[in-house]
Amino acid sequence: MGVERSGDSDTDGDVPGAASDLTRLPDLAHGTPRAGPVRLRYPVYVDLLPPCNDACPAGENIQAWLGHVRAGRHEQAWRRLVADNPFAAIHGRVCYHPCETHCNRGQLDSPVAIHAVERFLGDLATQNRWEFAPPAARSGKRVLVVGAGPSGLSAAYHLALRGHDVEIRDAGPEPGGMMRYGIPSYRLPREVVDAEVDRIAALGVRLTCGHHVEDLAAERDSGDFDAVFVAVGAHLAKRVDIPGRDAGALLDAVTFLRSVAAGQPPELGRHVAVYGGGDTAMDVARVARRLGAEDSVIIYRRTREQMSAHAEETEEAEREGVRINWLRTITAFDRPDLQVEVMDLDEHGQPRPTGRFEKLAADTVIMALGQKTESEFMRTLPGVRFDDDGTVQVSPTLMTGCPGVFAGGDMVPGERTVTVGVGHGKRAARHIDAWLAGLSGERAPRHPPVAFDDLHLWYFGDAPQRPQPHLDAERSVAGFDEVVGGLTEPAAVYEAARCLSCGNCFECDGCYGACPEDAIIKVAEGHHGYEFVYDRCTGCGACFEQCPVHAIEMLPET
Repeated sequence: MGVERSGDSDTDGDVPGAASDLTRLPDLAHGTPRAGPVRLRYPVYVDLLPPCNDACPAGENIQAWLGHVRAGRHEQAWRRLVADNPFAAIHGRVCYHPCETHCNRGQLDSPVAIHAVERFLGDLATQNRWEFAPPAARSGKRVLVVGAGPSGLSAAYHLALRGHDVEIRDAGPEPGGMMRYGIPSYRLPREVVDAEVDRIAALGVRLTCGHHVEDLAAERDSGDFDAVFVAVGAHLAKRVDIPGRDAGALLDAVTFLRSVAAGQPPELGRHVAVYGGGDTAMDVARVARRLGAEDSVIIYRRTREQMSAHAEETEEAEREGVRINWLRTITAFDRPDLQVEVMDLDEHGQPRPTGRFEKLAADTVIMALGQKTESEFMRTLPGVRFDDDGTVQVSPTLMTGCPGVFAGGDMVPGERTVTVGVGHGKRAARHIDAWLAGLSGERAPRHPPVAFDDLHLWYFGDAPQRPQPHLDAERSVAGFDEVVGGLTEPAAVYEAARCLSCGNCFECDGCYGACPEDAIIKVAEGHHGYEFVYDRCTGCGACFEQCPVHAIEMLPET
């Protein structure tokens, strides 16, 4: 008895409508000459932009130097860091570390203490007398930098490394700008500033201090400079009129901090009021405590949430006994009485007067209402345009309307911090170098960023941040000793090892061990020590799923 079949020949399956319970044979002559599954996607190694690098105003490759610290290569880590920023020890103390605010690890337990590791490297470099790499061959070009603050020094450093002859001219008696005269020594010791500035001078940068530039065009032409970078700090204090009979008891924050830095602090009395709500106001109030003020109070017309001071600065000030009177504005000062008016917020969140007044005790009032830049000396240059607040209008390359004259730091609109200024200096140096060579100075597009949800966090365990040592409040206000301590080497390595290496391979062997087809081979130690053998790869995606840092992406076959 025969078996019932669906057709009488092996070609019946090609007849339209004919049924078949047999798999059709592959057409090896005209179809794909292979058996088995067809790969629909394939893996590639990628370099994505970690959020710490993306957020750094100085443009540091943070992830790279953290990797060197984790491996114990501290000098190599410092050299990778200073390729972008010459002030590791300074930034490790005064930067407000937006890198940590954006750190993906913060969504897992707590951010990596990047600024503390940076300080460790900067202090280690000073201790071991590490010097910068030698500059490139001399270009024969001369560049004038006006201002020896963070932005001017940064530009001079990067220009000198490119082989240009650089001279910095500054009105102050010593270089450093607001790093020396605006940031109190309990946050930034002066010997730290000296060490890092001296290292720049060792590159051949000429520093001329006590030189007030009054006519920039004349300075440029008489010195035969090929380009100019202007980075004068915001040294002019903003003031308001406060009715009172004793003007001598009214000080501005800039002058006050400069006099303290110069070792000539004014007499303040027992009660000091500070008018303002920024980081400078916090510094002034804390300095007043160290100068003997029993009562140091900040008067601010808005709320804590609206205060421009960084939260950690506010917390440190309050820890040291500084009081903050929110929603208050000064209306009169007749020493020793200070009259303030109570404010409230309207429906738009703006402060408005209430007509209710209070009296406080105050021997001195210090106004910390912000600073303005000095730009009159640039008005002799043709084509330079200014905003109403005196800042200079610049192009994306930081060049003003006068060819060959660039500006950055506090001279241009933007956030006024040491880190932003250093980033401007680096950027300006790149564009000045390109302009001198007749090139565009454009860079390749940035890599795509990687987010927390892109990571596969099975690899990482809990490892919370370890706090830096602090002086107790009583010892802090007793003098100007540094308040925050540095990390030990084991603590710095621990912090560096907490880095998730977002978007970049760190050779954990996850992909290598997960591949069921032996389609991944190890090639060498170092970044991306693996390669795909695509003839073996089936596109299963096991490597992608096992990669904890999203250094592999699956692309569709074409």
